Amino acid sequence: MSNRVYAAFRSVGAYVPSRVLTNQDLEKMVDTSDEWITKRTGIKERHIAADNESTSDMAVKASEVAIKRAALKTSDIDLVVCATVTPDYFNMPSTACIISDKLGIKNVQAFDISAACSGFVYALSVAKAFIESGMKKNVLVIGAEKFSSIVDWSDRNTCVLFGDGAGAAVISATDKKEEAFIDIHASADGSYADFLITPAPGSVNPATCEVIEQGLQYVKMKGNETFKLAVKTLTKDVKEILTKNNLEGKDIPHFVPHQANYRIINAVGNALNMSEEQVVLTVHKYGNTSAASIPMAINDIYESGRLKKGELMLLDTFGGGLTWASALIPFAPNS
Repeated sequence: MSNRVYAAFRSVGAYVPSRVLTNQDLEKMVDTSDEWITKRTGIKERHIAADNESTSDMAVKASEVAIKRAALKTSDIDLVVCATVTPDYFNMPSTACIISDKLGIKNVQAFDISAACSGFVYALSVAKAFIESGMKKNVLVIGAEKFSSIVDWSDRNTCVLFGDGAGAAVISATDKKEEAFIDIHASADGSYADFLITPAPGSVNPATCEVIEQGLQYVKMKGNETFKLAVKTLTKDVKEILTKNNLEGKDIPHFVPHQANYRIINAVGNALNMSEEQVVLTVHKYGNTSAASIPMAINDIYESGRLKKGELMLLDTFGGGLTWASALIPFAPNS
């Protein structure tokens, strides 16, 4: 009898702000059109957090759902990892610490991960390592973003893309091999750092009046270059993880890609010979919610009844850094 401990994906939860910003709304704000946004991105609307609603506020709501669905209490959580590039505060305290406090989780390790859109899958790899090493038993993994706080609403190339929201999952220890994470790949290449960047504030560009006047506190993106590299990198990465684990596209009930752009998702899905039924699509209603994108998409198929116990998910993501990651994970709820 093996005493090996595995990591299991027990539950998911999400929160979406109530305010909806449609393409028609954006037509009144910048020089764009519903037709252009839809054709280029597949996005029809996105949700925007209230002025008094922080990244941690959204994360707490998603986390409460995930913990309840895992049939656990907050006192059972022994690690909190939050993936975000829109933290409550610049540099400290971590948003994970704020979330822990708001949830009433006391004296537990908590930290943030900054890997942009790849953050949630990066955080899953951390949870897997902590659990399989025997250090932790129940890890709360969160992807949460208030991207509207770093968007330049006069820049039509970026403001149409992003939305706000949060997703959370509980990853727990198990001795059942069939419940275990199968594999995670996570990688990065900092030579492409300027493809997606928020130039300030930081040690390179400390906060000054000049920095603010130049708008360096807003996200900057090389759209065409990022698009081409994303398709190439994601396709290569998912093919590698499938081959390594002796799987093919047809073996995956749920392909959950990062929801950045319908054209990227479609290109990768086609390269893997995936059917429409296999590909999870939420970009049309949420836009790009960065680290929150994948858990929000998983929550969508869970709440709609599409995600069943034991079914395999292929997660795939690409983000600023540049970072990318993929994962093969069965859904393993407690009940």
